[in-house]
Amino acid sequence: MKVRADIAELLYAGHSDSAIARQLGVDRTATVAPARAALGLPKAKRGPKASASAEDLFWRRVKPTDDGHMEWTGSHVGRTPALRYDGRNLTACSIAYRIANGRPADGQARPSCGRDHCVMPGHHADRIDRAHARARSKVVQAWARGLRRAGRAREREREKRVDALYAGIFGAAA
Repeated sequence: MKVRADIAELLYAGHSDSAIARQLGVDRTATVAPARAALGLPKAKRGPKASASAEDLFWRRVKPTDDGHMEWTGSHVGRTPALRYDGRNLTACSIAYRIANGRPADGQARPSCGRDHCVMPGHHADRIDRAHARARSKVVQAWARGLRRAGRAREREREKRVDALYAGIFGAAA
C-alpha cells in the first residue's frame, strides 16, 4: 500500500488516527488506520501528549486578547499563573521572559506592561531590567529638572530685559 507523505509524517510524529483524520480531512478507518498498519506503527497512546519543552506547554495554555496582551488559561499556584514541567513548578511569566529574551530571568519576572497577570512574551522585566529602568528614569528626571531650571533662568533674564526697556521708555518705576 502506498502511504501519503503527510499522513506518514503525522503518524511518525505520534498523532492519533482521529487527530490526523480531523487535521487532513480524511476518513480515519479507511485511510489513516491502514496507513498505520502498512508502516508497522502501534496505535497512538491515549491521553495528553508529552511536551517537548516548557515553552511548548506555555503556548498550549495562553490565549491572546484583543488589546495586544495574553491571558493564562492554565493552572495557578495561588494567584500566580504557573505550570508543571519536568517535575518543577514554573511561573508563566518566567517562561514568557525566557521566550522573549533568550535567557532566564534574574529574580522574578513581572509584567511591565501595566496589566496584571499578562503573560505576553516581551511584556516582562526581571530584576536587572527593572534596575536599568529605574536608572533611566533618574536620568530623565534630572534632565527635566535641568530644563525647568534653565527655563526659569531664561524667564528671569527676559523679565530683566523687559524691565530695562520699560524703564528706558517710561522712566524708572516709582
